[in-house]
Formats: sequence, C-alpha cells, structure tokens
Amino acid sequence: MRTPPPAHVAPPDRARRRRRITRLTLAGAVAAALTASGIYIAGAQAEEVVVPGRVQAEAFAAQSGAQTENTGDADGGRNVGWLANGDWLRYDGVAITGATLTARVASQNADGGTVELRLGAQDGTLLASFPVTGTGGWQKWKTVSATASTVPAGAQTVFAVLRSSSTSDFVNLNWFTFGPATGTTPSAPASSAPPSPSMTPSSTVTPTSTPSTPTAGWVPVDQARWNRELTAFNAIKPKAVTPGTTRVPEFHTDCEVANSAPDDPIVVPGLPGASHMHTFFGPKVDAFTTTEKLLSSITNCNAPGDLSAYWVPELRKDGKPVPVKSFRVYYGSRVKDPSTVKPFPPGLRVVEGDAKKQVDTPKNAGSNQFWCAGSAEIGRSADGNWPVCAPGGNLIFQLVFKDCWDGKNIDSPDHKSHMGDPVNGVCTGKYPVAVPDLSFMVNYQSLGGDGLSLSSGKPSSMHGDFMNAWDPARLGDLVKSCLNQNAKCGTTVEFAGG
Repeated sequence: MRTPPPAHVAPPDRARRRRRITRLTLAGAVAAALTASGIYIAGAQAEEVVVPGRVQAEAFAAQSGAQTENTGDADGGRNVGWLANGDWLRYDGVAITGATLTARVASQNADGGTVELRLGAQDGTLLASFPVTGTGGWQKWKTVSATASTVPAGAQTVFAVLRSSSTSDFVNLNWFTFGPATGTTPSAPASSAPPSPSMTPSSTVTPTSTPSTPTAGWVPVDQARWNRELTAFNAIKPKAVTPGTTRVPEFHTDCEVANSAPDDPIVVPGLPGASHMHTFFGPKVDAFTTTEKLLSSITNCNAPGDLSAYWVPELRKDGKPVPVKSFRVYYGSRVKDPSTVKPFPPGLRVVEGDAKKQVDTPKNAGSNQFWCAGSAEIGRSADGNWPVCAPGGNLIFQLVFKDCWDGKNIDSPDHKSHMGDPVNGVCTGKYPVAVPDLSFMVNYQSLGGDGLSLSSGKPSSMHGDFMNAWDPARLGDLVKSCLNQNAKCGTTVEFAGG
C-alpha cells in the first residue's frame, strides 16, 4: 500500500455543514443560528409539551435523509427537517384509531410536495397522503388533514415517504395523529432536546441516571462499561518519549477496501439497499453491522486492536467505481492541551459531512474540496467541481471529524449532535470531553477531471461514517502515550521523527 502524505491538518477552509441554499433563517421568536454542526437552533421553546395522541415526527425508528432540530412551533420540542424527495421516516408500533389523520408541517419551498403514509414498507399500501404547500417559512406551522384508506387493527409499522418535484428540501414535520387521542405513540418515545451533559473532562466519570427508554434517536453510553474503561485508561503508565520524536499528537491506521454496498448501518440500520452506495474499509460491513459484531470480525486495518468500521460514498467515473489507492485514518488532537484527550467511549457512532449537500465547489470554494496529491492541479472539470491532476499525482480527499463529545450519548438523531468542535482550543459547554480527532485521507486512482460523481451526488456531499470497535486497551495505550504526550506514533506505540 502506498501511504498518503504524513500531514493530517485540514485545509484552512474546513467545510461547514449548513441547510441547503434554498433555506433562510428566521427572525423574532424563532431567531436562529447555523452552527458548525449544521443544526438549526430555534429561539422558541425547546422543552416539549406532550399532547396525548400525537406521534412526534422525531420519534422515528429509522430514517433516510432526515435531521432533527429545536422547533419554533407552539408546543416546543424538536421537529424533523432537511426532508426532500425520496427521504423517509419509519414509525413502529403505531395504533391507527380512526380515519381522520393529521400532520403538522412547515415549508418555505414553492414547489411543495406530498407526505405519503404507507403501511409496512416504503412502497407498502398507501394509508394517506398529505399535500404540502408553502406555509411562509421553515418554522411557520400548519396542520393538514387526510383520510385514511383503511383503519387496520393492531400495532402498525408506518413509513412517511416524501415526494416532491423539487431538488431541494421541501418540508419540515413536527407531529402526526392517527385518529382520536386514545391512539398510542410508537415504540420509540417522543424526542425532546438532548439532556445537558454532566460529565467533565476529568480523570473520572460520575455515573448519571438515564431514562429506562432512551429519547428517540439518542443512544446513551453504557456508563458502567465506560467507567471501567476510563479506570483502566487512567491506570496506564505512558511509554517514555524517545529523543528525536516529532512532537505532534498523532497515530494512524491504514485500511483496505473491504466491500461496497448500498447500506449504512448507522443512518439506516437493518435496511439493506436503503442507502446510496458506500465504500467500506476495514471489516466487511452491511446494514446489520453493530459494534458487537465488529468486535468479533476480521479486519484489514493494520493498527493492532482496531476493528472499527469506516466508510465513505462511492466515487464514480462515468458511472463506474473509481479504485481506491489508499485509505488512512489519522487520530490526532486539536485541543490546546492534548493531555486531556480520552479514548472514544464504547460503541461511539459518528457521521461527518452532509450527504444531502448539493452545491458547486469550484476551485478555492473553501468547502468539500478534492485536490491533487503528489502533483499539481493543472485544470478543472467542465463543471468546475473536480480538479485535473498532473501525471504522477492522484485525486485525494481529507475529511476531518469533530473531536468534542457530549459525555452522555454514543449516537444522536442526526448522528452528529452528540459531537462538537473545540471552543478556543478547549472542549467545553455541551461538549466537555476531548476525544481523538479523526481525519480520513482517501486517495483515489484517478487524475480527476470530467465524468466524476459521488454516489451521494456532487463533491459537496462527501461524508464519512465511523463506528468505534477499538480494543480499549490498545486504544488506551495509543491515546495515553502518543496523544496525551504530544508525540507522533504510527500504528503502534512506537515513536516517530521527521
């Protein structure tokens, strides 16, 4: 394997996720800010008022293309947004108690569309359709009604499937009703804003109580297991740094392609074929992959103890997959004091980037840029989005993940909101725990140019997924000796210079 360049520092204009360009922020009671995480923060009530009979939109059991945000609607809580044609939400255990159904919608897209409710599958029996027209804003809410084609008995699995002629987001959803208020809610409870982290980046963790059923989309860390792993980590005696070691907090793992599949066990778990095509590195991955399965898997990554799964959307040239030349994951630190970095919590799952972001990225656009490794860029593709590399080089992409953890959850509804960025070099506030900073370096056997696309669309849709399955002792050694001591290592605790 030819390894990529040793530097893992992100380009100066790191991509910032944002709502699609058709969206506008609102003022007044729903004044909002687009943060680095891409989550729309409404200034209205965040605490939800529970109304009997309503199924909260964010209480989905699975989804494709959705993200959640604090809402400006009267009852507070969260709504589901970023919904476009072909996206869907799945709700389990729904009791349909009457023929009159309602949905709470908001839209600032003149094209409008339809929310289809289907039974059992994305293409299942059509239960009802809600027409969506512009409401005057993404937080201007309206209740729309539809009549059910049937009123089946017993608990149902219901898919909300989004249909629109628009190529952009066209609707926000806050809640549904499936008949009179005596109806039950889905098996996943209605979501509210995530609990505030109580964990601080210290050497110990105080267990916190968690609800018997986690809030929809939020997956609490196993506190007992995490405490055991932290105790073992704190007991590790770091290896003495040898003279001549480069004082950069870093280690890495190199992985080969394991398989490709239209699966995503983080975003659409248990639903094979429900995603765009991904390229998986390390262990073989499918829609049913879990951390527990990874821990007993076989990997092609070369760092001992690393059974983690990594994946990115497939890159194509004229519709055919582009071979990957090499894939390296750097583990580093962006905080001022790398001695505060802790290992990843058990079972952490993270997505970085936005698969739905479809904007042009011409040269020097400053976001989601592919570039040339090993040679100069000598031109651009006809659409301006892809570089053309001189002979001897290759197309490369670097994807940098967030490295501050909320200390409570190993996953979140959008698979991003449990992670944040350092503030002035410190993990603080909602994200107090510093963890290793992941950086994917994907080298392709391509000189770039015309005919390229990602399975998710334009270069701006480049994204990556990480499912932690490191052996805690191996990861602990690398964090303690390499990152905490601001020392450069390779795939093991062997210090490197130069």
